[in-house]
Order: sequence, then structure tokens, then C-alpha cells
Amino acid sequence: MISNNIMMERAIKLIKNRSDIGAGTRGSDMGIDAIEIAAINQNSDYFNEYDFEDVKTHNESIYDKDRNSFAKRIEHVVEQCTRVSHSVKKNLEANFFPIVLSGDHSSALGTISGIKAAHPDQTIGVIWIDAHADIHSPYTSPSGNIHGMPLAGVLGDDNLDYQINEVATETEQHWEAMKNIGYPGPKISANDLVYFGVRDTEKAEDKQIEKLHIKNYKVDEVRYRGLETCVAEALINLAHCDVLYISFDVDSMDCDLISYGTGTPVPRGFDQYEIIDIINQIIMSKKVVCIEFVEVNPLLDTKGNKMAETAFQVLEAITSTLILPIE
Repeated sequence: MISNNIMMERAIKLIKNRSDIGAGTRGSDMGIDAIEIAAINQNSDYFNEYDFEDVKTHNESIYDKDRNSFAKRIEHVVEQCTRVSHSVKKNLEANFFPIVLSGDHSSALGTISGIKAAHPDQTIGVIWIDAHADIHSPYTSPSGNIHGMPLAGVLGDDNLDYQINEVATETEQHWEAMKNIGYPGPKISANDLVYFGVRDTEKAEDKQIEKLHIKNYKVDEVRYRGLETCVAEALINLAHCDVLYISFDVDSMDCDLISYGTGTPVPRGFDQYEIIDIINQIIMSKKVVCIEFVEVNPLLDTKGNKMAETAFQVLEAITSTLILPIE
């Protein structure tokens, strides 16, 4: 087992995954560049300070005729998640700390698969900071957009009790391949998953969350009970996990307060300072091995580049915590 001190001494590697083929709205593939522009405009040298790796993408597949309406472009999303998985695994094994900057949230399936491939004998805890549960499968999804399915994939649970779609054999085969990327079978159990900020779900997701007893720290609860208290409780509930992964979707933030520059904006979310405090407190557990930022969409931003600027503010703040010397 890797010691916590070694984890925190790893050099940061930025993994840039400019893919948006799992989303229903185009544009999140440009989110990484928008964040880099935000850094430049703030006279920050952040993106020159850390090694980076670009993941090859398949964004041109949006022009292909879609044969898998309940899991759109799934054959290409499988390919993309496999690439992300390989990149994350390789960098973890090379003793880097990956910060994954992705377009749409389907990438998280690849990221978690890569963490499991690098730590096959360890239990992975997932902290999912998002307005959405992302726990649909092709059998339950009303949209067919795979950025709403990554957690079903890593849990290996299709929620067939609430099936609404008759899925074609070809789609089923691709979905099974997706669930087995990097490591055969489920990557996490429901006991290893905690939500922060989820507030926009469908019935099938609500029933799945209820059935699997997944804790969701809603915005009101965090503010009423106290952020530090809720995060500490979450970490206690994940104490059995050997390593932790944080997935930050910018739509977890309040779209009215921050920006509509994301594919599925939802009001009444966190502000950026709450996000920073949540992530920093989790980092201080010394169990975090990977963090991912997703769903910045500059094409939808009505405030210039405000969402990317805010995402960079979070990125810079949590990176400062990551590089703090170990006491």
C-alpha cells in the first residue's frame, strides 16, 4: 500500500482531455483552452509550471450517423474513456498526481478506471461534486447522453428496475466494454461514493440513490450544518477507502451567481469559495490521488469567460493546497 506521505509528494501532471462527445451540447471540448486563457488574462504562469499531457480525441465523431440513440456515440466514448484510463494509470504508476481537465463528464468513467487499474487491490473512494447524479445507464437515460452515465458504469449497476429503453445489442456490447475499461467489473461500490451538491435528478436516479444508500450533501444541508462538519463526516464514511478521487463538475456551482457557461446549468448551487473549501478539506486527508475538472463550456457563457475564470480560481487554490509541504 502506498503511504499517504508519498501520495502527497507526487509531482503534479495536468492531463488535458478535450473531448465533448459524451455531452448533449457541444462546446465543453473548448473548456480547457478557456481555462488557460483565464490564467493568461490573470497574468498567471500556472500552465507553464506543470508538466502536461494531451489525450488524443475523437470529437469529429459528432458528425457520424448515430446508431445508438440511448447511448449516443458510445463506441467513440468507449475509445475516449480507454485513452483517459491509460493516461491516468500510466501517470499514477510514474508517481505523478494527475489533475485531469476534461470536457464532458463521461471522462470520469475513464479516470476512475485508470485509478483502479493502477490500484487494483485498493478501495477507491469517490467524492462527486455536481448538480447531477450521473448514475443513469443506457436502459434508464431519457437523453442518451453518456455524460449522465459514468457512475453507473464504474458501479456496474444498470438500474434495470427502472428501465425505459429497449437497448440494441450493439449498444449493450459497447456498454459492457465501457464497464470493463482498465479493470474487469465494478471499480467502486456504492459505499465508496459521496455526492456534494446534487439537486437535478430524474426518478430512476432518485430510486437508485435511495436503493444504494448514497449520501448526498445538498447545498442547504452543507450551509445549515456547516461545511467543515459535512466534509469531516463524509471523510469518516470513506475512512475504509485507501485512496480518494474528487470529481468537480462546474455546474455544482450556482449558475445565477457564477455563470451559465456549462452544458446543464442549475441554480441554487455552491459558490466557488465553498467548492475550494470542500476540495481543500478533502485534500488534507492525504488520501487524494487524482482530481478532475469538467464541463466548462465557453460557448454558453453569457458573461464573457466567467465560468472558466472561476474554474481557474478553484484550480489555482486547490493546487496550492496540494503542493503544501507535509508536516
